[in-house]
Amino acid sequence: MTLADLLQHWAITENPFRDEEARSDAVFAKMMGTDPRSVERVTTTASAIISANGHGNGNGSGGGSQAAPGPRPAYHSDFEKLLGNPYHPSTSIVFGEKGSGKTAIRLQITDRIRQHNLDHPSARILPIISDDLNPFLDRIHQVAAGKTPLESFQTIRLVDHIDALLHRAVPRLIDSILSNGIASGGIDLPTESKRTPKQRIRRWEPSLKRDLLQVQAIYDRPGEAEDRAKDLRSVLGVWPDISSLIWIAAAAIGWLPAAVAYFFETQLEAKLGFDIPNPYAAITLAALWLIPLFKVTLLQRILTRAVGARLRRQVRSIRRGDLSFGKVVWKLPRRWRDWGSLPLGDSDAPRYGMLGKLRRVLEALGYVGIIVVVDRVDEPTLVSGDADRMRAVVWPMLNNKFLQQEGIGIKLLLPIELRHLLMKESSAFFQQARMDKQGFVEQLTWSGAMLYDLCESRMRACRTPCAGPISLLDMFAEDVTRQDLVDSLDQMRQPRDAFKFLYRCMTEHAANVTRDQNQWRIPRGVLEMVRRQEADRVQQFYRGIRPA
Repeated sequence: MTLADLLQHWAITENPFRDEEARSDAVFAKMMGTDPRSVERVTTTASAIISANGHGNGNGSGGGSQAAPGPRPAYHSDFEKLLGNPYHPSTSIVFGEKGSGKTAIRLQITDRIRQHNLDHPSARILPIISDDLNPFLDRIHQVAAGKTPLESFQTIRLVDHIDALLHRAVPRLIDSILSNGIASGGIDLPTESKRTPKQRIRRWEPSLKRDLLQVQAIYDRPGEAEDRAKDLRSVLGVWPDISSLIWIAAAAIGWLPAAVAYFFETQLEAKLGFDIPNPYAAITLAALWLIPLFKVTLLQRILTRAVGARLRRQVRSIRRGDLSFGKVVWKLPRRWRDWGSLPLGDSDAPRYGMLGKLRRVLEALGYVGIIVVVDRVDEPTLVSGDADRMRAVVWPMLNNKFLQQEGIGIKLLLPIELRHLLMKESSAFFQQARMDKQGFVEQLTWSGAMLYDLCESRMRACRTPCAGPISLLDMFAEDVTRQDLVDSLDQMRQPRDAFKFLYRCMTEHAANVTRDQNQWRIPRGVLEMVRRQEADRVQQFYRGIRPA
């Protein structure tokens, strides 16, 4: 018997325990309602299986006229604590083993935010997902120039994380504004029948326009910031200062009268009927126009590079050059160039100010808060699971002021190795981090009963739409009790290992019987053999003897 034969008998369209990574898990996507495959395709497949079997479920009930209940997402018992109230975003910190479901929780948080935004269009939440730290850490290592990645990561500051957070959000916001709300991957803008998003944004009060232009000047996408700043000023209806235009005009055309007088002195005297003063006086007058020319060329370039260099040194997480920073900042109207509000030093006050400006802009667009989800901190190339490197990256964020901002919730989904290091920290560290206020979940654990419900919900999600109800226990022999399965799954400890256990049970059974034997239930002997082997593998992994 093949595994496909076994699944087909139970009217299961795909193996519910094949995938072990939530990001690429088709069954998980189906349960979350994000599977791109159409219902028609699933229905067609179901009809073919039912016709081949002659019955609608593995119990032989026939016909299959009774539809199974739709798949429901299986949440961890701590999920609601981790999510919190979307109306009032809050911080949560959880530690979990590999395969314990951290990435699944991140996807479920994203899905719940999406559903919240659909249900409450005037009180939406902006999700900022930080699950790929490679660009940030590569840039820090390049700028810090440490001999090892750990040496570079030890220079990471809280302000570097705030800069990276803003850099994830601002380009998406600008994409949406410039595209009138149709940019792929941008931020959803409010829709009205009478005015387009650009028309509404153009009617904003000056302070909102100033906030938007300032955050764009610093945190927009490298290589495009200057052109996009020009387009954004056009959308907002913000134009350069009159004084700047006067200086530019003076530098461009101020020398023309003196030059004409010098080169066409004779012709002009004949036409005008009087003598023009000494041409050398005209040359002197022309020389005076070198002052505006110097201001708008050399002096302006020096100042632009100076400001840009300071911004580049401080905003280390963005790969932008001096001129890219400087030109955009100097194009801001003079009254909006508040140097104290720009991140020109390592103080965190300007960064919190920039977060406040972003929040005010988002509030004008119908967003009441921001939720930042940090995941997969052990996976970047320069980290490669090293606990000390992870600590150097994460610890600057464990700051109570940062974690308890109004309207911003930080969700840290961290590897279990960091929990061990956290417990070794001093009381002064805990006083600064105030872990008691951060929605702290010490370890993401799963009981056997929780894993049983999770696996059963996955199996039901893979059943054909016309198949009758079925439980996970139905796939095992009659002498196997529900408690036997619960106890076996309890030894697996994590969803990933539970999936491996059940997958092996099915493959071992299918490999040891023939199709014409009609033995569709997994016997107790197979269950016990696989349980012993998988439990031993799990124990060896936790003792560090073997890889996962």
